[in-house]
Amino acid sequence: MQSIHDYYGELVFTKKVMEQKLSKIIYKKLIAAIDNLEPLDQSIASEVAHAMKEWALENGATHFTHWFQPQRGGTAQKHDSFIDYGEGEEIIERFSASQLVQSEPDASSFPSGGIRSTFEARGYTAWDPTSPVFLLEAGKTKTLVIPSVFLSWTGEVLDIKTPLLRSLTALNEKVIKLQKLLGNKNAKHTKVFVGIEQEYFLLSKEIVKSRPDITVVGRTLFGSKPAKGQQMEDHYFGNIKENILEFMEDVDHELYRKGIPVKTRHNEVAPNQFELAPLHQEANLAIDNNLQVMEILKKVADKHNMTALLHEKPFAGVNGSGKHFNWSIGDNTGENYFEPSKSPLKNISFILAVSAVLLGVKKFGGILRASVADAGNDHRLGANEAPPAIMSVYLGEYIDDLLNSIEKASEIDEKEVNEITLGVQNLPKVNKDYSDRNRTSPVAFTGNKFEFRALGSSANPSEVGATLNLLAAYGFDEIYKRIAAKKADNAAEDDIKKKALEVVKEIIIETKNIRFEKNGYSEDWHKEAAKRGLPNAKNTPEALKLFFDGSVIKTFAEYNILTERELRSKIDIKLENYIKTKEIEYKYAIKIVNTLLLPAVLKQINMLTKTSRNLNKLDIKTVSLTEEIKTLAKLYDEIKKYNAGLESFLAEEYKDLSETADKFASKGAKILERLRENIDSAEDLVADEYWPMASYQKLLSAF
Repeated sequence: MQSIHDYYGELVFTKKVMEQKLSKIIYKKLIAAIDNLEPLDQSIASEVAHAMKEWALENGATHFTHWFQPQRGGTAQKHDSFIDYGEGEEIIERFSASQLVQSEPDASSFPSGGIRSTFEARGYTAWDPTSPVFLLEAGKTKTLVIPSVFLSWTGEVLDIKTPLLRSLTALNEKVIKLQKLLGNKNAKHTKVFVGIEQEYFLLSKEIVKSRPDITVVGRTLFGSKPAKGQQMEDHYFGNIKENILEFMEDVDHELYRKGIPVKTRHNEVAPNQFELAPLHQEANLAIDNNLQVMEILKKVADKHNMTALLHEKPFAGVNGSGKHFNWSIGDNTGENYFEPSKSPLKNISFILAVSAVLLGVKKFGGILRASVADAGNDHRLGANEAPPAIMSVYLGEYIDDLLNSIEKASEIDEKEVNEITLGVQNLPKVNKDYSDRNRTSPVAFTGNKFEFRALGSSANPSEVGATLNLLAAYGFDEIYKRIAAKKADNAAEDDIKKKALEVVKEIIIETKNIRFEKNGYSEDWHKEAAKRGLPNAKNTPEALKLFFDGSVIKTFAEYNILTERELRSKIDIKLENYIKTKEIEYKYAIKIVNTLLLPAVLKQINMLTKTSRNLNKLDIKTVSLTEEIKTLAKLYDEIKKYNAGLESFLAEEYKDLSETADKFASKGAKILERLRENIDSAEDLVADEYWPMASYQKLLSAF
């Protein structure tokens, strides 16, 4: 058997390959751009491009592509071959610096939210050197893939990655500025680390053929509750069945070849639901890798005659899927600001980092909710499988007690500073070993990182990453300003610590309303959150309105994440995506009902009617049979009524995107819900031979 070392990263232009292929000077300059956030020296692009081409050709590649993340979701690519004309018009293989650094795909059909007209087709992709290039395989074909950003010809954002990269720059500036104020001369730039746990369902590809709703919209629009769902709790962490384990082995193999360090695999809560989790990596790379994870899951599943579902709620009545976004901030010295230590200064940094997060969530918790808003996640958030739509922070007993003790301190003096830093010093063992995980909290501290649990399973994690970075950047910036306002010009280090803890005390008092240590699923918390004034957007249109707060728009622009025009275009795109998703669901529900389900109900009615007539000829009267026919006839009428209601709803027109989205989220959703109630009741009464779609029981029992 091959060792993982034999093939790990074989499809990636790794640092080891760079070192072999590039001169020492060029290699050093490229690594500085990748690791130290230094501007890319354009003079090295030609040699880097040549090395990439040679490596790609050696590995069988014939084409290259800039791989980017448009705001429609997923990724996009346009392939160009390496061939070109040489002298005398003979064909040669060439890959120039300009081809590496920039490409110009036709941007006319990508969503722009009004930034440009359809006829203004120019859009530019630009190489992102902080994420390594890799090879994409499709059968015998290999393509050199260049991770890129995507901008309009005016330089405005058309993708999801650019705001993430900008947020990393903003966070770096604010963190390092504060560290210098605290006297830390060694911290030169930040490193944001992310670990993304991915949940998914696996279904039999053969059985899915009878579920056109899954095929078209990625979830079941109808389906009666199965007798055995997840109530026995026998799937979670259960034995992995042989065919599933073979699938997981193939997934791991493909991920390792791409240099994606997947660590964990296991059964999840719902039947046929599973999870994988990688080791943590720097944020941009971790997110690019997660986008590949989703593609590889679907690709490998297909080879195993399975269908991988990444929808947040493919089945009603059983748990949906999400991603747990584990996020931490460190610097070039190897320090993790969310990790307590024996160093008093580092422990001050720890308390300040936690305080920065609290400040950010207090100020901008609404946009954190909005960053995970889409049609799929609306079905999942707030159920007893995912955190509520209310953004609160769970710190755990020990940190919560520590902050409470700082708040109660009458005066922050040298003795108090020492006691506080000593208290933090004792946290590592206690917090990691004894502090429980609050699975009901959207933002939970879990030892040396924050775990954000509200992200949907199909989502591009870039937006959540950018939002968390922005929240933290705001928090660090605010802390810097407050300490600087208190600090004397000739303040000693101890005085800086005292001033910092005075600011921490202020923040603890200010942010108490977003700290919550109990059950986020409880109805009491929803009532309490309303009293505290915390936003609780129930659906995507409600959540997206939270972006329109003046301070939100100002902060996005001030921290150079998105201009007001770019932000408003993003909101329009998200609204359009929401409306289109719901419209497809509603239209396809109507088609399924008319062409598959109503005919099935009629078959059952006809069969029962014939049986009743035959019994009558024998002078046999059955009250129950008559009642069953009446029940089905009534259900048929109700289904027809709500199906027609859905058709009428789709014919209505509204004044703008916002109103349309609101109506799709409220009126349209209610009609579909009532339609489904009647169809699911009918499914329980119609013979299996007549019902055209595989039942939940069959779908969820295949493995």
